[in-house]
Amino acid sequence: MFDASIKKRQASRPWGQWSLRAVALIYLSAMLLLPLAAVVSDGLSGGIQGLWQDISRPAAMAALRLSLWTAAVMTGINTVMGVLAAYVLVRYRFPGKAFLNALIDVPFAIPTLVTGLMLVVLYGPQTAIGGFLDRRLGIDIIFAPPGIILALLFVSFPFVVRTVQPVLTEIDLDQEDAAATLGASSWTTFRRVLLPALAPAVISGALLSFARALGEFGSIIVVAGNFPLRSQTAAVYVLSQIESDNQRGASAMSVVLLAMAFTLVFVVDFIQRRQERRNA
Repeated sequence: MFDASIKKRQASRPWGQWSLRAVALIYLSAMLLLPLAAVVSDGLSGGIQGLWQDISRPAAMAALRLSLWTAAVMTGINTVMGVLAAYVLVRYRFPGKAFLNALIDVPFAIPTLVTGLMLVVLYGPQTAIGGFLDRRLGIDIIFAPPGIILALLFVSFPFVVRTVQPVLTEIDLDQEDAAATLGASSWTTFRRVLLPALAPAVISGALLSFARALGEFGSIIVVAGNFPLRSQTAAVYVLSQIESDNQRGASAMSVVLLAMAFTLVFVVDFIQRRQERRNA
């Protein structure tokens, strides 16, 4: 009876539904679709051949390669440590757990420029740690790929944790207890019982972390600077092309980054939808 009355009111006021849809679509178009379309149109203004010429420049290819391999290294590390952190937060009780759980989200709130500054203050050549690594081990952190990886590790860490954590919470402990009763070790239980159930969430979190890393700019410009063919990532390359008044070159790199980001987001959405159908 209650549902019927709601449907009757909705049918009597179709203008309300259409107006809400129109407002939502107009807002999405103005905030998302139009800027994306403008960048893609500018990047493809010279056609596919022009896009390839802009992207195949040595500085552009070096920046893109640097972004890809540093993001890949970061994703591998954060995936392992993110799953470990989620497991500890869900399965164990210890003093300071609430504080640690809140601390996971700090990278979302801190401006990325501040993240870069923190790393410079900690690992700069004038500091004790940075000076030791430079003099004793010959490892440069700031203005080098290690600094980029550290910055990406910081800003992308929450993605895997927050993606895996709710899935791990829903897993029944009885499955782990049954495996232990049958004589399975802790590692075997994790590999044969937990990991298959967590795999979709782990993959989704890893892909989101990778996508986030590809577009990181604020912390990278502080930690790595803007040195072509050395420490210039794809996002920083876009800035350099704008400063050089090469708008089409900046848009071309942006089109490549957008294509990667959309592909990763669609893959994550597909994985999540398939997992929802399995759980239904």
